[in-house]
Amino acid sequence: MAEKIGVYFDLANIGGGVDVQNLADEAVKKWGDLVAVTKLVPSLAASVDEIRADIDAQKLDGVLLCGASPRVDNDLYRFPVQVDYVNLREQCILSYRNPDGSAYLASDKAPAALQELALDYVQMGVAKMQKSNVPDSAAITTTPRILVLGGGWTGLTAADEAAAMGYDVVLVEKAGQLGGAVVNMPEASPLGPLWEDKAPTNLADKIAKVTSNRRITVYLNAQMAKLEGQPGEYVAHIATQGGEKTENIGTVILATGWVPLDGKYLEPMGLGKSPKVVTAAEFAKLMVSQSVLPKRVAFVLDTTLAENVWKEKAEEEAKAQAEAAEAPKEEPKKEGEEAEDAGFVKNDLESFKHLQYSNAVNSIGMLRLANSLCEKTGDASQSFILYKNMTVPGILERFYKKMQNRLGVMMTKADVTGIREDGDHMVVECKNTLLGMDFDLDVDLVVLPTGLVPTTAKDITVQFSYRQGPEFPDLELFDGYADSNYICFPYETRRTGVYAAGCVRQPLTLDACEVDAKGAVLKAVQCLEAASRGVAVHPRALDNSYPVFNFVRCTQCKRCTEECPFGALDDDEKGTPKPNPARCRRCGTCFGACPERVISFANYNIDQIGSMIRQVQVPPNFKEGGPRVLILACENDAYPALDMAGMRRKTWSPYCRIIPVRCLGSVNAIWISDAMSKGFDGVMLLGCKYGDDYQCHFVKGSEICNRRMQNIAETLNRLGVQPERVEQLEVAIDEYDKVPEMIDGFVTRITALGPNPFKGM
Repeated sequence: MAEKIGVYFDLANIGGGVDVQNLADEAVKKWGDLVAVTKLVPSLAASVDEIRADIDAQKLDGVLLCGASPRVDNDLYRFPVQVDYVNLREQCILSYRNPDGSAYLASDKAPAALQELALDYVQMGVAKMQKSNVPDSAAITTTPRILVLGGGWTGLTAADEAAAMGYDVVLVEKAGQLGGAVVNMPEASPLGPLWEDKAPTNLADKIAKVTSNRRITVYLNAQMAKLEGQPGEYVAHIATQGGEKTENIGTVILATGWVPLDGKYLEPMGLGKSPKVVTAAEFAKLMVSQSVLPKRVAFVLDTTLAENVWKEKAEEEAKAQAEAAEAPKEEPKKEGEEAEDAGFVKNDLESFKHLQYSNAVNSIGMLRLANSLCEKTGDASQSFILYKNMTVPGILERFYKKMQNRLGVMMTKADVTGIREDGDHMVVECKNTLLGMDFDLDVDLVVLPTGLVPTTAKDITVQFSYRQGPEFPDLELFDGYADSNYICFPYETRRTGVYAAGCVRQPLTLDACEVDAKGAVLKAVQCLEAASRGVAVHPRALDNSYPVFNFVRCTQCKRCTEECPFGALDDDEKGTPKPNPARCRRCGTCFGACPERVISFANYNIDQIGSMIRQVQVPPNFKEGGPRVLILACENDAYPALDMAGMRRKTWSPYCRIIPVRCLGSVNAIWISDAMSKGFDGVMLLGCKYGDDYQCHFVKGSEICNRRMQNIAETLNRLGVQPERVEQLEVAIDEYDKVPEMIDGFVTRITALGPNPFKGM
């Protein structure tokens, strides 16, 4: 715990809105010798040397910086002691509004409500630092080897890049040869400038470069049998034809690629019924293996025809199920009789998402195939590209524009309403075309898009030896794709130290797969370096804290192990939680789950936040002093949104007090009880979105918090407090303009409920 703290007030960022000298005097008066130094400095940024001198002279073990948000210029304040911040600018002065709703104009004398707000924040900041310790290091001795799962285009690129960075690589390929799907693709869409022409893959050269590299060990006809341990010190058990091999590795790059979507989904368009209807992947193989090629080919990107058939089946199934629910119950089926899978058509309908996700790959791929067909037949062929949506990513627009002018290639937007066989040719019915007319197109062959389904949707690719199971959890949230946070932390999976790249992460063209592989390698290297230093990876990069357990009081309830989003906790032989520090991302979900409060971080713990809550001065008279609302704000989306709202002078009720938390998953019910016991009239839990519009940086934090709300409601009912006084609200980082309305709306609802029954007790 900090025992000698220096408190510094940044006058440049606080401005003249509050009586800063009064804040300093009250801090000394309240905390005595604990606050050894209080200074009002013209600018913190210009006072770094002065603060360093005070640390040496006064033997300070903590520095509290009062001024701008901790998200501003925090890289300037690297001191050899604990450092924390009090946000008096964005979330106090700039966002302040008078209690009567009128705008506040800065003056020499601060309004009483603003001075109270600032004072509460300073007192909370000192209490937080008093209850904080410097974390001990959890550094481990790492193995500088990277395991690459998958020997296709992405895996080969990743292995080559990792070796070039000086790391040993173990490459595991399930098939008997390297190359993956590209073996059947002698040519690729553009791989580099000028991005106008397809290019040879030169796959043989890529394979030779990997197999000849002494840093790379290649296993063919092999797959992962088990992965145990933690980042930096994983042990990979690899099943090979010659028996199981064991490799010590540091991190894993998952590049297992894709498998084609089951052909049954495109049966309504003739696939599987006529040899003259094939997928793009099958047509690529045909071009490699056959010298005689069809002269007229329709490349169809619109699969609405098939999707509508499956929608009708789903509606019929739903109707049948509704009728069955109303009908008298039948006798249970006898042993040996097969039961129908309820909802199978609905589940099949969901699979069409993979065709939608793959549209960019198919769009570029069909342009390339059409171009190759024209070249191979000496421009004697005709390629017709019929699309609902032509999706061309980024700079590949140049290739698309060149193909628009390619002799022998015709493109048109069209609704494909039917595909039928007519003698020795196929007929594609086209409506609503760009030609301004409907027509039937006679062709020799119809090429349909290939749905790229990630291997993780079909197989357990990694085989984790984790308490939470051998596979990535909840992949159905991402339709089987292994990436857990596309927007903020690409390549991340739900398992720290394992990074996804290529089409197992999302459908990508070959040039994008190369970029993906390089990005995943950088992530893997960062993870190795972080583990060797005992610090966290994203999103709390460089955080050297980790959860500490008081096992004496542990009841082995398993909540922490079950709720950890990243599988950081296993069980030992007695069933007690077994921490793996290098797997941990420091979100605090484990101690939010613990009913006995036996888990804590040195610099973030139950008592710390509870002490901050107890520092707020709650007026005993609700009508005169106004209500008090506690906002526990997720530091990833909600807290930055509040900062941005303040910077734009968007104001909210002065009756709120904001405390940042690492994640809503870390919110422990005791904090709610502390707030209610203190006399707070309401508690707002402000965090990331979850569900279909999920954005939680710790994947499950907001969702877990929402599930806990029922337990919180039960606790409040037992205390005689209305559950409506606690509410969880969702906000994205770019929704700063909505934050004031959300806060004011909650304060209005709390005001209507009246004072907390515990107020003044």
